Amino acid sequence: MELKAGDIVMLKSGGQPLTVAEVKGDDVLCLWMGMEGDLFRETLPLATLIQVEEEDLEDEDDEDEEDDEDDE
Repeated sequence: MELKAGDIVMLKSGGQPLTVAEVKGDDVLCLWMGMEGDLFRETLPLATLIQVEEEDLEDEDDEDEEDDEDDE
């Protein structure tokens, strides 16, 4: 998998989308916003990440919105 700065990835085990800031060999520096707006950064092994397409994120947002409507 070829990653570059600006790509969106997720941990293979799940979680929220992460933005690639830098790739150095098999290490990927990722950034993400916490629930309260805090900025986090962590260097993760390439083997733990999957690349996410924007379409995939839009599908998840649609599902979340449907869940919210069901709760009302």
